[in-house]
Amino acid sequence: MTKLKKIEKETIILFNEAEDMANIYTYNASLKKSLEAFSRKYPDLCRLEKPECQGGVSYLLHKPRLSIRLQPHTVRNADKKPASMPSKMVSTVRQSNASIRGVLRSEYRVCT
Repeated sequence: MTKLKKIEKETIILFNEAEDMANIYTYNASLKKSLEAFSRKYPDLCRLEKPECQGGVSYLLHKPRLSIRLQPHTVRNADKKPASMPSKMVSTVRQSNASIRGVLRSEYRVCT
C-alpha cells in the first residue's frame, strides 16, 4: 500500500437532524488523540467505530458534545511572524487559528 499524501488525509464530520450521533472520520493526529481520550473518559458519549488500515479513524460522538467555535481572524498572515510582533502574540494567533478547525474539547456543555 502506498502512503497517503497530506491532501488525502481528510477530516469529515457527518450528522443529520434526525439522529443524535455524529460520525467523525479523521487522520488528524491531534483530533485522534482528543477523541481517544474523550471516548475513554465518556464511553457512553463517544466510541471508536472503526480504525482504518492507513491511519484514519471513525468515531461516533453524541451530537450535543460536538462544538465548532469560529473566531475572527485578528492578524493578517498569522502563520508568518512580522518583525514587530512579539512571540507571545504569534502563539495566541496560532491557537486562534487552530480553534477554527473544530478541535474537540472535553469540557462540553449540553445545548438545550
